[in-house]
Amino acid sequence: MSKTSAAPAQKGLPGRKAQAARNDGLILTAARAVFLADANAPIAAVAERAGVGISALYRRYPSKEVLLRTLCYDGLRRYNAEADAALADSDGWQGLVGFLERVVDADVHSLTVHLAGTFTPDDSFLPEVMHSAEVTEEIVRRAHATGRLRPGVTPQDLGLILESCAAISMPDPTRTAQLRRRVLAMLLAGLTADGDLPGPPPQPGEFAWRWERRT
Repeated sequence: MSKTSAAPAQKGLPGRKAQAARNDGLILTAARAVFLADANAPIAAVAERAGVGISALYRRYPSKEVLLRTLCYDGLRRYNAEADAALADSDGWQGLVGFLERVVDADVHSLTVHLAGTFTPDDSFLPEVMHSAEVTEEIVRRAHATGRLRPGVTPQDLGLILESCAAISMPDPTRTAQLRRRVLAMLLAGLTADGDLPGPPPQPGEFAWRWERRT
Protein backbone atom coordinates (compact mmCIF):
# COMPACT_ATOMS: atom_id res chain seq x y z
CA MET A 1 0.00 0.00 0.00
CA SER A 2 1.90 4.25 -0.44
CA LYS A 3 2.44 7.80 0.77
CA THR A 4 0.02 9.91 -1.19
CA SER A 5 0.73 13.59 -1.71
CA ALA A 6 -1.83 16.19 -2.57
CA ALA A 7 -1.91 16.46 -6.34
CA PRO A 8 -1.78 19.95 -7.81
CA ALA A 9 -4.49 20.91 -10.24
CA GLN A 10 -3.56 19.35 -13.54
CA LYS A 11 -2.71 21.75 -16.35
CA GLY A 12 -5.16 21.81 -19.18
CA LEU A 13 -8.10 20.47 -17.16
CA PRO A 14 -11.28 22.53 -17.03
CA GLY A 15 -11.81 24.36 -13.75
CA ARG A 16 -14.17 21.86 -12.14
CA LYS A 17 -12.10 18.85 -13.14
CA ALA A 18 -8.92 20.50 -11.89
CA GLN A 19 -10.58 21.21 -8.56
CA ALA A 20 -11.83 17.62 -8.37
CA ALA A 21 -8.31 16.30 -9.03
CA ARG A 22 -6.93 18.59 -6.33
CA ASN A 23 -9.60 17.49 -3.86
CA ASP A 24 -8.90 13.85 -4.62
CA GLY A 25 -5.23 14.30 -3.74
CA LEU A 26 -6.14 16.10 -0.53
CA ILE A 27 -8.63 13.40 0.43
CA LEU A 28 -6.20 10.51 -0.12
CA THR A 29 -3.42 12.26 1.78
CA ALA A 30 -5.78 12.99 4.66
CA ALA A 31 -7.25 9.47 4.63
CA ARG A 32 -3.84 7.90 4.87
CA ALA A 33 -2.93 10.00 7.89
CA VAL A 34 -6.29 9.53 9.61
CA PHE A 35 -6.65 5.78 9.11
CA LEU A 36 -3.05 4.92 9.91
CA ALA A 37 -3.54 6.73 13.21
CA ASP A 38 -6.92 5.09 13.85
CA ALA A 39 -8.42 2.58 11.44
CA ASN A 40 -11.79 3.03 13.19
CA ALA A 41 -11.92 6.78 12.61
CA PRO A 42 -15.07 8.04 10.88
CA ILE A 43 -14.93 9.23 7.29
CA ALA A 44 -15.93 12.69 8.49
CA ALA A 45 -12.49 12.97 10.11
CA VAL A 46 -10.95 12.59 6.65
CA ALA A 47 -13.07 15.40 5.20
CA GLU A 48 -12.14 17.65 8.11
CA ARG A 49 -8.42 16.97 7.77
CA ALA A 50 -8.55 17.39 3.99
CA GLY A 51 -10.43 20.67 4.30
CA VAL A 52 -13.19 19.57 1.93
CA GLY A 53 -16.90 19.23 2.41
CA ILE A 54 -18.28 15.82 3.29
CA SER A 55 -20.41 15.93 0.13
CA ALA A 56 -17.29 16.41 -2.01
CA LEU A 57 -15.70 13.39 -0.33
CA TYR A 58 -18.76 11.19 -0.83
CA ARG A 59 -19.00 12.14 -4.51
CA ARG A 60 -15.58 10.55 -5.01
CA TYR A 61 -15.68 7.85 -2.33
CA PRO A 62 -19.24 6.76 -1.50
CA SER A 63 -18.16 4.84 1.61
CA LYS A 64 -15.28 4.33 3.99
CA GLU A 65 -14.90 0.85 2.53
CA VAL A 66 -14.21 2.29 -0.92
CA LEU A 67 -11.74 4.80 0.48
CA LEU A 68 -9.80 2.14 2.41
CA ARG A 69 -9.75 -0.10 -0.63
CA THR A 70 -8.40 2.73 -2.77
CA LEU A 71 -5.61 3.50 -0.30
CA CYS A 72 -4.43 -0.10 -0.20
CA TYR A 73 -4.78 -0.57 -3.94
CA ASP A 74 -2.62 2.50 -4.53
CA GLY A 75 -0.06 1.12 -2.09
CA LEU A 76 0.03 -2.20 -3.93
CA ARG A 77 0.56 -0.43 -7.24
CA ARG A 78 3.43 1.58 -5.71
CA TYR A 79 5.01 -1.65 -4.46
CA ASN A 80 4.75 -3.17 -7.92
CA ALA A 81 6.23 -0.10 -9.57
CA GLU A 82 9.26 -0.30 -7.27
CA ALA A 83 9.55 -4.04 -7.89
CA ASP A 84 9.49 -3.49 -11.65
CA ALA A 85 12.24 -0.89 -11.24
CA ALA A 86 14.31 -3.41 -9.29
CA LEU A 87 14.14 -5.86 -12.18
CA ALA A 88 15.63 -3.19 -14.44
CA ASP A 89 18.84 -3.28 -12.37
CA SER A 90 21.44 -5.55 -13.95
CA ASP A 91 22.86 -6.37 -10.49
CA GLY A 92 20.45 -8.75 -8.76
CA TRP A 93 21.70 -7.94 -5.27
CA GLN A 94 21.62 -4.17 -5.74
CA GLY A 95 18.18 -4.54 -7.29
CA LEU A 96 16.96 -6.22 -4.11
CA VAL A 97 18.60 -3.67 -1.80
CA GLY A 98 17.30 -0.68 -3.74
CA PHE A 99 13.83 -2.18 -3.87
CA LEU A 100 13.66 -2.69 -0.11
CA GLU A 101 15.01 0.80 0.57
CA ARG A 102 12.50 2.48 -1.72
CA VAL A 103 9.52 0.55 -0.38
CA VAL A 104 10.54 1.31 3.22
CA ASP A 105 10.92 5.01 2.37
CA ALA A 106 7.49 5.02 0.70
CA ASP A 107 6.02 3.46 3.86
CA VAL A 108 3.89 1.12 1.80
CA HIS A 109 3.61 -1.61 4.40
CA SER A 110 2.14 0.60 7.11
CA LEU A 111 -1.08 0.19 5.15
CA THR A 112 -0.83 -3.59 5.50
CA VAL A 113 0.06 -3.42 9.19
CA HIS A 114 -2.79 -1.06 10.09
CA LEU A 115 -5.55 -1.63 7.55
CA ALA A 116 -5.57 -5.35 6.74
CA GLY A 117 -8.92 -6.76 7.76
CA THR A 118 -10.71 -3.39 7.91
CA PHE A 119 -12.30 -3.76 4.46
CA THR A 120 -13.09 -6.46 1.93
CA PRO A 121 -10.74 -6.60 -1.09
CA ASP A 122 -12.49 -7.15 -4.39
CA ASP A 123 -11.46 -8.77 -7.66
CA SER A 124 -9.91 -5.52 -8.91
CA PHE A 125 -6.92 -6.33 -6.70
CA LEU A 126 -6.17 -9.69 -8.31
CA PRO A 127 -4.04 -8.59 -11.29
CA GLU A 128 -1.83 -6.45 -9.06
CA VAL A 129 -1.63 -9.18 -6.40
CA MET A 130 -0.55 -11.73 -9.00
CA HIS A 131 1.99 -9.31 -10.47
CA SER A 132 3.34 -8.59 -6.99
CA ALA A 133 3.95 -12.29 -6.36
CA GLU A 134 5.65 -12.77 -9.72
CA VAL A 135 8.03 -9.81 -9.53
CA THR A 136 8.94 -10.43 -5.89
CA GLU A 137 9.81 -14.02 -6.71
CA GLU A 138 11.99 -12.85 -9.59
CA ILE A 139 13.76 -10.26 -7.42
CA VAL A 140 14.64 -12.96 -4.91
CA ARG A 141 15.71 -15.40 -7.65
CA ARG A 142 18.08 -12.84 -9.16
CA ALA A 143 19.51 -11.94 -5.76
CA HIS A 144 20.17 -15.64 -5.05
CA ALA A 145 21.88 -15.94 -8.42
CA THR A 146 24.50 -13.38 -7.33
CA GLY A 147 25.53 -15.64 -4.44
CA ARG A 148 25.07 -12.82 -1.92
CA LEU A 149 21.58 -13.63 -0.65
CA ARG A 150 21.73 -16.34 1.98
CA PRO A 151 20.16 -19.68 1.10
CA GLY A 152 16.68 -20.26 2.43
CA VAL A 153 15.41 -16.67 2.03
CA THR A 154 12.06 -16.66 0.22
CA PRO A 155 9.91 -13.96 -1.40
CA GLN A 156 7.58 -14.11 1.60
CA ASP A 157 10.49 -13.23 3.89
CA LEU A 158 10.72 -9.85 2.18
CA GLY A 159 7.20 -9.05 3.34
CA LEU A 160 8.20 -9.77 6.94
CA ILE A 161 11.23 -7.47 6.60
CA LEU A 162 9.10 -4.65 5.20
CA GLU A 163 6.45 -5.03 7.88
CA SER A 164 9.12 -5.03 10.59
CA CYS A 165 10.36 -1.67 9.35
CA ALA A 166 6.82 -0.31 9.00
CA ALA A 167 6.14 -1.17 12.65
CA ILE A 168 8.67 1.48 13.73
CA SER A 169 6.86 4.74 14.37
CA MET A 170 7.96 7.86 16.23
CA PRO A 171 6.22 11.23 16.71
CA ASP A 172 8.87 12.82 14.48
CA PRO A 173 8.56 11.57 10.85
CA THR A 174 12.23 12.29 10.18
CA ARG A 175 13.28 10.17 13.14
CA THR A 176 10.93 7.41 12.03
CA ALA A 177 12.58 7.35 8.60
CA GLN A 178 16.06 7.28 10.15
CA LEU A 179 15.26 4.36 12.44
CA ARG A 180 13.54 2.40 9.69
CA ARG A 181 16.60 2.72 7.47
CA ARG A 182 18.84 1.73 10.40
CA VAL A 183 16.85 -1.42 11.08
CA LEU A 184 16.68 -2.23 7.38
CA ALA A 185 20.49 -2.00 7.17
CA MET A 186 20.79 -4.52 10.00
CA LEU A 187 18.27 -6.82 8.34
CA LEU A 188 20.11 -6.56 5.02
CA ALA A 189 23.31 -7.60 6.78
CA GLY A 190 21.43 -10.65 8.01
CA LEU A 191 20.41 -11.47 4.46
CA THR A 192 24.05 -11.97 3.52
CA ALA A 193 24.99 -14.03 6.59
CA ASP A 194 25.87 -17.71 6.53
CA GLY A 195 24.04 -20.49 8.32
CA ASP A 196 20.62 -22.04 8.22
CA LEU A 197 17.58 -20.03 9.22
CA PRO A 198 15.47 -21.45 12.07
CA GLY A 199 12.04 -22.85 11.39
CA PRO A 200 10.26 -23.38 8.08
CA PRO A 201 9.99 -20.34 5.82
CA PRO A 202 6.68 -18.51 5.39
CA GLN A 203 4.56 -20.08 2.70
CA PRO A 204 2.78 -18.40 -0.22
CA GLY A 205 -0.63 -17.25 0.96
CA GLU A 206 0.15 -17.88 4.63
CA PHE A 207 -0.76 -14.33 5.61
CA ALA A 208 -3.81 -13.96 3.37
CA TRP A 209 -6.10 -14.51 6.36
CA ARG A 210 -5.30 -10.98 7.57
CA TRP A 211 -7.22 -9.50 4.66
CA GLU A 212 -10.43 -11.26 5.67
CA ARG A 213 -12.90 -8.69 6.96
CA ARG A 214 -12.87 -8.56 10.76
CA THR A 215 -16.28 -8.37 12.38
